[in-house]
Amino acid sequence: MNIALDEPLHLLHTLRFGTLATRSRDDGCPYPTVMPFAPDAHHRPVFLVSRLAEHTRNLLADAHAGFLLFDAQSTDVLSAPRTTLTGRVVPSENAGGDPGSPARRYLRYHPDAERYLALGDFSFFTLVPVRLRHIGGFGAMGWVDAQELNMSAPLDETEETTRLDNARRALPDTVRVLGIDRRGIDYEIAGVRHRFLIANAASNVASGTNTAASDIPFDTAVDLAIETIARGLPAVR
Repeated sequence: MNIALDEPLHLLHTLRFGTLATRSRDDGCPYPTVMPFAPDAHHRPVFLVSRLAEHTRNLLADAHAGFLLFDAQSTDVLSAPRTTLTGRVVPSENAGGDPGSPARRYLRYHPDAERYLALGDFSFFTLVPVRLRHIGGFGAMGWVDAQELNMSAPLDETEETTRLDNARRALPDTVRVLGIDRRGIDYEIAGVRHRFLIANAASNVASGTNTAASDIPFDTAVDLAIETIARGLPAVR
């Protein structure tokens, strides 16, 4: 079954925690643990881990891992969206893809984590996925190959920083902008994370003209998305 890519990406960009399963060094059994994370520019989960932690030691022995993202707001577990990514978790400097500074990006999503960096034994690891399994609800499920996560070239760190600065100037102080990528804008209001799909803003404009949404320049679409967020229109997922 074909899965709309924005569904698993929504979980990846709005959830704060997931469950990371590593392979135990002792008996080879799966060892799951709850992990905070932030998405990098390639939509890959980034973790800040202690070298003393059991899961880190497991990863240094065998980098293969699975990471479960689950939207637990629903009381009906089987109808709630969830995504499992499988791949290898490696030190971020070895993850490839020029992800920029993992620290700067991670701290935008988890500003309280700065105290851990001062301890000295914490470092960043990135899950380099092979594929993911998304379940959108009962009967709605499918596999997605990892290369589909990054079909468009990611924004480099300088461009994203410029766009973040522009968004912060345009939005009220009650909106904390976390990240911008080719597909969406991540932001937080009163502790609740949201993701606005840039294509939605382009489609809203295109629907009233003879212009196709895909023909609207990215710069224009981003500005339209920021304006829509500022107006508080009901386009937030």
